[in-house]
Amino acid sequence: VEFLYCDLASMKSIRQFVQQFRAKNCPLHVLVNNAGVMLVPERKTVDGFEEHFGLNYLGHFLLTNLLLDALKQSGTHSHNARIITVSSATHYVGKLHLNDLQSRCSYSPHGAYAQSKLALVLFTYRLQHLLTANGSHVTANVVDPGVVNTELYKHVFWVVKVVKWMTAWLFFKTPEEGASTTIYAAVSPEMEGAGGCYLYNEERTKSADVAYDEELQRRLWTESCKMVGISDEASRLP
Repeated sequence: VEFLYCDLASMKSIRQFVQQFRAKNCPLHVLVNNAGVMLVPERKTVDGFEEHFGLNYLGHFLLTNLLLDALKQSGTHSHNARIITVSSATHYVGKLHLNDLQSRCSYSPHGAYAQSKLALVLFTYRLQHLLTANGSHVTANVVDPGVVNTELYKHVFWVVKVVKWMTAWLFFKTPEEGASTTIYAAVSPEMEGAGGCYLYNEERTKSADVAYDEELQRRLWTESCKMVGISDEASRLP
């Protein structure tokens, strides 16, 4: 195990990380996008993005795009490289506000978090479409880990914290249990060559209807490219 520092809330840090990784000339077979914050008070990343959208979504969007060449070079016909992005069941209630992705008009921690998780699902589906169109030996899937007992809940109301403390052993998954579907997506032979899936409890299931809107997927992708400062090569594809 080798550690390389990467702050997903900083575009500069992400670019530095990718540069360091490329310098090692290592293959890249699995990328798991799993960083995140939840229900934080209104605040911005160093780049001026609303924190949920900037860290949970844009950070992973940029990281994945900058590592795509390494993933494509590492995947083969019989062993595809795999991209696994961790979303949440909250994406089902999320709404994507293309005209206000930074939640400047009306900030709600719950709304901003749900939007960032919906964006991850839309991103994954669009990414898989582009990978297939390019004939790449890379698959992209999205995972719902379930309700897991971690420090992610530190910004919820104190009443919720008390209830969580009292009931976590009964209703919450352990971190190990929460990671199981991500691991399944990363290494299971059953997932070889399968992309564009939404996985929960190691099974393929249906995501929110809006996540399958291909026009919304395209528009989000184009806008995301502008926000992180990369070229939208996908604009030349259907």
